[in-house]
Amino acid sequence: MKLAWQDSDVLDLPTLGTRVPAFDGLDEVPGGYGAKLAWARSQAQVFRSEFTATGTPDSVATCDLITLPYPTRFGLFRASRAIAPFVSITNRMLVVRWTESDGRQRVLLFEPSDHELGQNTPYFAALIRRTPKPLQSLLTTEHGTVLGHLDRLGIKPADVDYLLFDHLHTQDLRRWVGTTRPQSDLDGATVTPAFPNAKVIVQRHELLAMSQLHPLQQPWYQPRTYQDVRPDAFLAIDGSLLLGPGVAVVETPGHVLGNQTLVLNTSTGVWASSENVIAAECLTPEYSRMPGIARWSRTWGQEVVLNANTIETTAEQYNSLIIEKTLVDRSQADPRFLQFFPSSELTASWANPGTTPTFTHKAITHSGRTSR
Repeated sequence: MKLAWQDSDVLDLPTLGTRVPAFDGLDEVPGGYGAKLAWARSQAQVFRSEFTATGTPDSVATCDLITLPYPTRFGLFRASRAIAPFVSITNRMLVVRWTESDGRQRVLLFEPSDHELGQNTPYFAALIRRTPKPLQSLLTTEHGTVLGHLDRLGIKPADVDYLLFDHLHTQDLRRWVGTTRPQSDLDGATVTPAFPNAKVIVQRHELLAMSQLHPLQQPWYQPRTYQDVRPDAFLAIDGSLLLGPGVAVVETPGHVLGNQTLVLNTSTGVWASSENVIAAECLTPEYSRMPGIARWSRTWGQEVVLNANTIETTAEQYNSLIIEKTLVDRSQADPRFLQFFPSSELTASWANPGTTPTFTHKAITHSGRTSR
């Protein structure tokens, strides 16, 4: 499949921020995934000490988007003993603002999912077809939209500089970045971008992979929606970058080849956010009260419980989670748990017995100096 950026120089655009060299060389570590795990943990400690000295962003705000069902066997990979076939997860957007050294102010949206178009993802479209409409309304709750939250925060769409996703599963970006040709399913018109000045920060690996998806990947992507998007809306990056004071994107492959994690230094310490797990307790499963989680961890000596729907490279995802686990601080609300903020967080639901989380963050809040 030919995608928009294949006839452009988007993949040769200069990157932004400052390159983070701490994780260079992971692929070359000899001795297999166990040796890579030890190396990754050590290098995460190196980066953490450097990162905390970069300062903090101006503000971080959390915006609830939608709560929806997700298979338990994916979200709590092999560990759960709950009878419920589904868990509930809440997708959230983070709005991060910072000031550059030259005084320019930046706005980044992390996980600004267009959930209306996201339901066309093959896996979720099939699930919706099998679910009676009355039940759909009971299991799904829409909390707000990306544009509605920005209006509430007093941020104009034209002031948004960057869109960032940990990966592009389910994402249809046409309404956000615009198209170069009319779209038959979007009123038959060429789409005007909601965020005319924003660049989508994405790992080069993932952009390249979307033109020829593996069968394991196909249920989770919408590649046809990228055929006519504006190619100049993408910033392809390689690896980890410091974007601004206390704001970094760290390459965390495994869940998908081009997975990436947002890392923030805030007034409560360091946070990381991705979809590598769906609950904070999946990084410290020994403290989980959900059926099966702690026992699984003890039995198999595994210190994390993956969110594993594609299992592209499971050992790499595990190692990436250890990077995230090493980078973050402990929660001030309950130090048994870490300041890892799942971009899709496990949420208690009457419909899913045995999947009530032991602990939830619900939000990251940080406020420094005033941004635009």
